[in-house]
Amino acid sequence: MGDNILARTTDLAKVICEKYADKGKTAVDATCGNGHDTVWLAERFGSVYAFDVQKSAAEATSRLAENRGFNNVTVICDSHENMGRYVKEKVRLVMFNLGYLPGGDKNIVTESHATLKAVDGALSLLEKDGMICIIMYPGHWQGAGEKEALLQMASKLDKSKYHCVCTDMINQPAGAPEILFITLKT
Repeated sequence: MGDNILARTTDLAKVICEKYADKGKTAVDATCGNGHDTVWLAERFGSVYAFDVQKSAAEATSRLAENRGFNNVTVICDSHENMGRYVKEKVRLVMFNLGYLPGGDKNIVTESHATLKAVDGALSLLEKDGMICIIMYPGHWQGAGEKEALLQMASKLDKSKYHCVCTDMINQPAGAPEILFITLKT
C-alpha cells in the first residue's frame, strides 16, 4: 500500500476530527505509534492520553511531545484495551490508528480482541456529541479480521444513541485503509 494512500486517509480522518477539537476537553490517542497523532491532538485539546503497548512507541511519543513543548500529554505504555484504568474523565475524541508501528516490527499488530475491548471502553468514556475515529488497515495480516469485527460491533450499536459511518476507497487497491467513525448522539 502506498504511503500516499495512508497519508491521505489520515488527513481525511483529521479533517473530520478537527470539528471536535476543543481546548477545554480531553482526547485519547489509543495507538500513539511515533506520536504524530498525539501531537496533533495536543495542539487542539486541553488534555491528551496516549497509549501504546510498545515501549519504543511510548518513548518516541513522549520525546516528540516534549520536543514540541506540550505538557498536556500523558503517555501510557499499556494496551489501549486498558484505557479505562487511566482515563477517569469523559472524552471528546478517541483516535485509533490500527495496524503496526510505522518503521517498526510488522509482526506486532493491533488485534481484534484487544481493539474491540478498547472501543467498548472508549464508548463508555465518550461524552455526548463526542466521537471515536478508527483508521483500519485491512491489508495487513490481521487487519481484515479486525476490520470485520469492528464493523460487526458498530452495526450492533444502539441506533438511538450512536451514529456509525465507514469510509471505503472504492477506486484504490484491495486492502486500502478505511475509517470508522462512531459518534454519541447529543
